[in-house]
Amino acid sequence: MVSMTETKELIFYSTSDLAVIQPDGYGQIVGRIKDMIIRGGENIFPAEIENFLMRHPDILEAQVFGVPDPRRGEDVAAWIRKRDDKTVSEEDLKQWCQGKMARFKIPRYILFKDEFPRTISGKIQKYKMRDTTIKELGLET
Repeated sequence: MVSMTETKELIFYSTSDLAVIQPDGYGQIVGRIKDMIIRGGENIFPAEIENFLMRHPDILEAQVFGVPDPRRGEDVAAWIRKRDDKTVSEEDLKQWCQGKMARFKIPRYILFKDEFPRTISGKIQKYKMRDTTIKELGLET
């Protein structure tokens, strides 16, 4: 006969997904452990910021990730793809975020790009975005 401990060990599978349990008892995936940004002791989930930024009418696509910061550990950076013929600026987006999300979640660095690096299957390669941003902004630690 298999004990409860042995059963838990056999059926546990680590996916590195972050989830929260909703009041109705169901879980909701909120991000991935490796994507979480730790800024001055605050845990920031990129998916939350991406979903918020995507509500802006001029944004076609948004990706958020952490970049090194000597004082806070990490800071928030975003790559944005604008809709055709839109002229939203970095300052416009930061202003739009003010008062609608916690100040520490507002991306410090916003870069506008025409395309994002992807795998052959179409998945976003955030590590390439991060590396490119670090080089472009001179954030090497």
